[in-house]
Amino acid sequence: FEDGSIWLCLTCEMCTARCPNACDSARIIDCLREIALREDPSLPPKSIGAFHKAFLHQIRANGRVFELGLIIQHKMTGGPLFQDVFAAPGMLARGKLALTPRKIKGIKEIRRIFDACEAAAKEGA
Repeated sequence: FEDGSIWLCLTCEMCTARCPNACDSARIIDCLREIALREDPSLPPKSIGAFHKAFLHQIRANGRVFELGLIIQHKMTGGPLFQDVFAAPGMLARGKLALTPRKIKGIKEIRRIFDACEAAAKEGA
């Protein structure tokens, strides 16, 4: 776990889809991450941990990712603050970043899932 390569996986599942041996590589990476976090919660690099938390916050709040909110939260909680700052104006001008989030119809169910996962994590701790 020391080299950090398990944190670089994007979980796109391309490796799983293309594996000629039907190995679920993406699931293995997820399991390795869970094991690593149990052994040492400080393991993921700060930026990756910040992105993960920001992503889940957007899903819980809106039922989907609100990209601008994700970017702002990620940058403010440990992401590389000025790394891609010059890309934002062009993305806004081309309509690639919405200024307000759109919530899904089933937002209550999404929040109920998050609450159940948090309760289960507390019971297991």
